[in-house]
Amino acid sequence: MPDSDDPRLRDLDFAVVDVETTGWSPDEAGITEIGAVLLRRGQVVAEFASLVNPETPVPPSITELTGISDQMLAVAPPVAAVLPGLLAFAHGSVLTAHNARFDLSFLTAACAAAGLAWPGFEVPDTVRLARHLMATPDEVPDCKLRTLAEFFGAPAQPSHRALADARATAAVLEHLLLRLADRGIDTFGELTAWLDDRDAEAAAQAELAARSLRRRARTRRALRTLLRWRRDKVAALRQRPGGSQWSPPSS
Repeated sequence: MPDSDDPRLRDLDFAVVDVETTGWSPDEAGITEIGAVLLRRGQVVAEFASLVNPETPVPPSITELTGISDQMLAVAPPVAAVLPGLLAFAHGSVLTAHNARFDLSFLTAACAAAGLAWPGFEVPDTVRLARHLMATPDEVPDCKLRTLAEFFGAPAQPSHRALADARATAAVLEHLLLRLADRGIDTFGELTAWLDDRDAEAAAQAELAARSLRRRARTRRALRTLLRWRRDKVAALRQRPGGSQWSPPSS
């Protein structure tokens, strides 16, 4: 990120990245493709894309999902050869991704395996931004990348290919940045503080909802206990002499 005490969001470069993989965990899977776009003042000014040989077979389900096959990756470079180019591409920018935890888990693991230092990128997540900026379900039913890209009319639609998904994420990010500006959030520091506040509010609301559910569960358990006690009491009364003529009120 450019050197500044609190840079304006509109002055920042955002390197929007996406990875395709052979699975869901970097401990068991590898990267098959990396795509990234550089967003500057609302415009894509550069792109980065490379297939990656994961040095492990691509499961048929992943090939069906992404269209990336073992044949396509046979002559692709290994991830250790691709990462320096990606890091140079993103240098000095704010790294961004949709569901960033997934992409970063693979990228940081790959850097560690290759003996490359992972830069101290700031990494705003467009999923996190959208959850606080989009009205659900009034505007969108969820904050999936395809849903947001369709809502904002992004020129590139996600397709489970890294560059296409990075382009779609960049388009979504630009619209989310405009919404932040409408709320008076102009600097990266203001964004960080605003997100922390929204996360705290969401956590408090979730805790209140959880407490309400626990109270209702306790009430249901108490009611079941009372009903069992009443049933057992009625059964005991009926077993007394003459009790067969007794019955509880019809109410």
